[in-house]
Amino acid sequence: MLRQYELVERVKSYDPDADEALLNRAYVFSMQMHGSQKRASGDPYFSHPIEVAGILTDLHLDDETIATAILHDTIEDTLTTHEEIVAKFGPAVARLVDGVTKLSKIEAQTENERAAENLRKFLLAMSDDIRVLLVKLADRLHNMRTLHFIPDEKKRRRIAKETMDIYAPLAERIGMYEFMNEMQTLAFRELEPEAYASITKRLAQLHEGGGDQISRIGSGLKLVLSRAGIEADVSGREKHPYSIWKKMAERHISFEQLSDVMAFRAIVPDADACYRALGVIHRRWPMVPGRFKDYISTPKRNGYRSLHTAVIHSEKMRIEIQLRSSEMHAQAEYGLAAHWTYKQGQKRPDVPVRWISDLVEILDNADSAEELLEHTRMAMYQDRIFAFTPKGELTQLPKGSTPVDFAYAVHTTLGNEAVGAKINGRVVPLRTQIENGDQVQILKSKAQEPQPAWLNFAVTGKARAAIRRFVRNKERGENIALGQKIYDELVHRLPAPLGKEAMNAALKRLKLVNEAALMEAIARRTLTDAQVLEALMPGSAGPGDDIRVAPQQREAISIKGLTAGVAFNLAPCCHPVPGDRIVGLRREDEPIVVHTIDCPKLADGIDADWVDLAWGDGSDGGAAQLLVVLKNEPGALGVMAGIFGQNRANILNLKLEARDSGFHTFRVDLEVHDLQHLTRILAALRAVDAVSQADRV
Repeated sequence: MLRQYELVERVKSYDPDADEALLNRAYVFSMQMHGSQKRASGDPYFSHPIEVAGILTDLHLDDETIATAILHDTIEDTLTTHEEIVAKFGPAVARLVDGVTKLSKIEAQTENERAAENLRKFLLAMSDDIRVLLVKLADRLHNMRTLHFIPDEKKRRRIAKETMDIYAPLAERIGMYEFMNEMQTLAFRELEPEAYASITKRLAQLHEGGGDQISRIGSGLKLVLSRAGIEADVSGREKHPYSIWKKMAERHISFEQLSDVMAFRAIVPDADACYRALGVIHRRWPMVPGRFKDYISTPKRNGYRSLHTAVIHSEKMRIEIQLRSSEMHAQAEYGLAAHWTYKQGQKRPDVPVRWISDLVEILDNADSAEELLEHTRMAMYQDRIFAFTPKGELTQLPKGSTPVDFAYAVHTTLGNEAVGAKINGRVVPLRTQIENGDQVQILKSKAQEPQPAWLNFAVTGKARAAIRRFVRNKERGENIALGQKIYDELVHRLPAPLGKEAMNAALKRLKLVNEAALMEAIARRTLTDAQVLEALMPGSAGPGDDIRVAPQQREAISIKGLTAGVAFNLAPCCHPVPGDRIVGLRREDEPIVVHTIDCPKLADGIDADWVDLAWGDGSDGGAAQLLVVLKNEPGALGVMAGIFGQNRANILNLKLEARDSGFHTFRVDLEVHDLQHLTRILAALRAVDAVSQADRV
C-alpha cells in the first residue's frame, strides 16, 4: 500500500502545482473514517481506496480525481455525509465522490447481452464528468486483482461475469485498453479456469522452447527493415489469454492455427514507407493468404489507418504485423481507431470520433479542473434515460418518459393495469417525468384500464400505440352498446313490430356487414335515425321527412356503464354531474356531447340530433365548476378548502379569476359524487362569513 508521502510525490512528479494539502487531508480523513474495517484479504479496508488512487496516478490524473479515489467509498461504507465532503474538500470533489457512489449502488443485471449493453450506456449517461468513470473503472480493476481472496465461489463468478460483460467493454469504449485487457484476463481466469490454465501453459511452453521469442523476432524484423533503408520502431507483444481463447472459439481453430499469438507493430516515417516495408516483409517471409488488410488506402469509418498482414516466420510460427506511420500511430493511440467501433460490428461510431483523442489531449494539457470538466462532459446518450425496476433490471427510454412509458416498456399488460407509480420509493403521478437512474415501481390493478388522457403525456411509440389500440377497441364496444340502446328506442317508434328477417334486409339495404356495424353507425350518426327506420321498415319515415330531425324519444337512454371521453364527452361549458337533467348532441362520426338541459350552448346544436339521456341508477362522480368570491382577509382560502375537505370533495383545479381590494374571485373545478353532494357544498360555502358569493358555473 502506498504511504501518504509516496502518493503525494507521485502526483507532484507529473503535476507540480497539485494541491498537496487536499491530498493529505483526503488520505487522513479516509483512513480515520474506514477505521478498523477489513477486506476479504484481511488487509485494512483503507488500503483499497489508496491502491485505486495509485492506479489513477499512472494515468497522470489531476489532484481532484486522486482525492476522489481516496474518498470514493466513504459515503457508501462509513457514516460520512455528502455535506461533510463538501465542507472538507469542496463541491467539485464532493460531486465526483457522489457520482462514484451512485454508480456503485447499481445492481448489474447481466443475464443477457442487451441488459449488459444498456447498463454500459447507463454508466456513460450517468457520468457527466469522465473522471467519475475513470475512478469507477480503477475501483473495479483493483477489486478484480483481489478477487481470489473472496471465499464464496458464486460471488466471485458473479463479479467476474459482471466485469466481463460491463466494465471491460466500458473500458474499451473510452480507450482504456490496458484496463480492459487486465480485467478480461482476471475475469477469464475465474470464469474459465481450465481454459485459462491450458492457454497459459501453452504460452509458457512457447517461452521455454524458444526463449524470449518476442524480443528475438522483433529485433530480426527491425534488422530486415533497416537493411532495406527503412528506419522503424518495432515493438511486439503476446496476445492475452482471453483474446487467444476468444479467437479459438470464434474461428473453431486450435492454438497452433492462430496467426496472431504474437503481434508486432512497426512504426515508420510515412505512408510511403509503410508500403515499402510491406514489400520487404513479404519478400522475406511468405504471407498468410487472406490475412492482408489495407486500411491506408481504405481507412475505417472512424479514421483508423494501418497495414495489417500475417506471415510465416522463419521459426515456423505465424505472426501478425501492423505497419503504420508515426502520425497514424498517434491517431490510433489517441482513440480515433477505438476498437469498439469496428470490433463490435457497428457501421459507424456512436460518438464523435474526436471525443477520445480530445480526452487524452485534455487530460495531459488542461490548465484547470474547470477546463477539464468543460471538455470531458459526456453527451453520448443525452437524449436517453435509464431507469431500474424494483429488481434492478434496466429499461432504456427516451428523455421525457413517464411511468406510463416505463410500464409499457416492461410489459403491455403492466401498462394497461397501471394505476400509479413510485419513483425511488415515493408515490408520484403517472405524468411525472422519470430522471436518469430512477427506480420505478408501477402500482397496478386488474380493474384498471388505459385512459385516453394518458396520450397527453406518454411519449414512447409502444405506449401510445397500446393506449390508442385499447381506446379504439373500447370506443367501438361502447359505441355498439350505445347504438343498441338508441336502436331499441328507434324500434319502438315503428308503426308495427319488426319481422324476423327485417334486420338482415336492413343490413343489405344499408350495405353493412353485421349488426355490430349497424349499432356503431347509429351511435356515431354516420346513419341518421330516419335512414335506419326506412331500412328496417320501408315507408316508416314518410315521404318528404327531414332525415336529420329525429322524432321524440319514448324514454331517456341511460349512459351508465359507458366511459366519459370514449362513447361520450361531458361538455366543458356546463360540467354536468349525476343528478342533472341531461341531453346529448349527436353529430356525424363524433362521440355524443352531454350537456345539462339548461345549458345555453344547446342553442348551437341545431345541426345535431338531440338524444334524451339519463345517468342511470347509482351513477357516481363528476366535475363541477364553481365561482367563489372570498373576502380578502387572512384564512379565507383555508375556510373554503376546509369546507371542501369536510365534504369529501376533491379540488381538481383552482384559478384566481379576479382580485380587488376587498374580494378575490376563484374558479374551482371540484370533483363531486352527484348534484345532491354539490348542493350541500354550495350551501355550506354560502353559510360562512368568509365567502361573499358561491355559484355553480
